[in-house]
Amino acid sequence: MAAARTPHGATGVGGVKGSSRRNGTGRVGGPLRSVGRALHLPVTGPARGIRKATHAHGAGESGLGKLIELHAVNGAGDVMITVALASTVFFSVPTDEARGRVALYLGITMAPFTLLAPVIGPLLDRIPHGRRAAMGMAMLARALLALILSGAVITGGIELYPAALGVLVASKSYGVIRSAVVPRLLPPRFSLVKANSRVTLGGLLATGVAAPIGAGLQAIGPRWPLYGAFVIFIAGMFLSFSLPPKVDSAKGEDTALLAADEQHLHGPHRRPVKRPNLRTVGIAVTHALAANAALRCLSGFLTFFLAFLLREHPLTGESAAWSLGMVVVAAGTGNAIGTAVGAWLRSRAPEIIVVSVVAFVLGVAITAAIFFGAALVACLAAVAGFAQALAKLSLDALIQRDVPETVRPSAFARSETLLQVAWVLGGAIGIVLPLNGTLGLSVAATIVATGWLTTVRGLLASARQGNGPPARVT
Repeated sequence: MAAARTPHGATGVGGVKGSSRRNGTGRVGGPLRSVGRALHLPVTGPARGIRKATHAHGAGESGLGKLIELHAVNGAGDVMITVALASTVFFSVPTDEARGRVALYLGITMAPFTLLAPVIGPLLDRIPHGRRAAMGMAMLARALLALILSGAVITGGIELYPAALGVLVASKSYGVIRSAVVPRLLPPRFSLVKANSRVTLGGLLATGVAAPIGAGLQAIGPRWPLYGAFVIFIAGMFLSFSLPPKVDSAKGEDTALLAADEQHLHGPHRRPVKRPNLRTVGIAVTHALAANAALRCLSGFLTFFLAFLLREHPLTGESAAWSLGMVVVAAGTGNAIGTAVGAWLRSRAPEIIVVSVVAFVLGVAITAAIFFGAALVACLAAVAGFAQALAKLSLDALIQRDVPETVRPSAFARSETLLQVAWVLGGAIGIVLPLNGTLGLSVAATIVATGWLTTVRGLLASARQGNGPPARVT
């Protein structure tokens, strides 16, 4: 006899669906699916939210959203390695020994990097057709070096230092390539400054999330943050190749030069041919680059000087670790706010923004040097982070305005390399200086004053002349 049909296609006696109901599987299936959805929601919900945010306003279609996610992965991996190295080189030994070890670390890693950094930009200019591969290789190199470091942090072997140098070079190489890639992924009606601010915010948020995770892994064992970095960088390697193919296109691009070598000889008669460089596109770019270099130098100085100063002389009533944490959080918060303000601010004079924020930092640094105290140290860290982010976005706007599109990616690569060298120089000053708060912050004020005084006149002159079409810091 044919089975009776029930509403909605359910089968009656002898039917499959009816049998499942009698056996109870139909009643159980619904709750099981609900439980499955509930368990997946903590993962899939945030993932969908992150994807929606990174791919908003055309960023998904242009490929910028994938770059934002890649930069977030990069920031998370870097902070894992930073936590592991800081715990090994800095926190695990007494202050005097730590200072010697950090000085050795700087000598073996930062000094060679200072020599290598100027070569990174020109070298990467030669591989415009392999940018995705270059970013992937930078990720893979750091993943493998993290494994090497995982052994070195236990044994304390000398291999820690060359491995750390390799991580540093690979990280900065990634940063240079990323600067050159951003202009290729701009969504319609998206300014370069807005795109860079989104990428930077993605990295900052990922760093803020990964830092406590790294600290938790460090509590398990000194190797575990490095294992975490390995996994993150392997994921970053695959994500690098998911970027759009246009990232590898060099159509219409040329190489931007920084010095007076703009005359390049070609042809049988070796006649000089003019090529654009950052000095020939307007004084605003070079002066803004110098001001940014002063702020980046200040950042490197404060990183190392305050690390040792606060370990030896913690903030009033606080432990050394808590004092350092407060300053790091203040600097990170200031950087995030500066990036957000840069994305929101609408101005036709980025030169004025650069002059203003550097002057603001100078005033705070002088005040902190005269009235040295816990609140002013934290305030200086926050203001320095804010100014560094906003001044860098303004530099981006000036490069977008004054540098021809054909050489813009190369110009970003060269400028980023110079800023990294400035950070290294500031760190070297911070490590050799006596641990005196007033003296140290006076040196900090001198660094900022030098950059401000040597650039303010040129930047203000450029703003008055309206050098090129107006640039918008949006």
